[in-house]
Amino acid sequence: MPNATLAEDIEQVRRTKGVIESATVVILGFAARVDAAIAQAMANGATAEELAPLSQVVDETEAAANQLAAAVAQNPGPPGPVTTG
Repeated sequence: MPNATLAEDIEQVRRTKGVIESATVVILGFAARVDAAIAQAMANGATAEELAPLSQVVDETEAAANQLAAAVAQNPGPPGPVTTG
């Protein structure tokens, strides 16, 4: 009979990994939209100095998303179903 607790733990890891991957996509998408807004603002006359605080937030957000993605890559979870005898 399979260990119910182990199976539950494995499923929780899979769900958590999916949430982390989804969050990474959302964070990077946000950063891309802000980058586009910065480019538009500069095209409309804003200066890089005026937009520097916003650019810094984007850089910090992308760095956090990359750290999150790296953590997921380093801990991919179990390769498949685990059964116990």
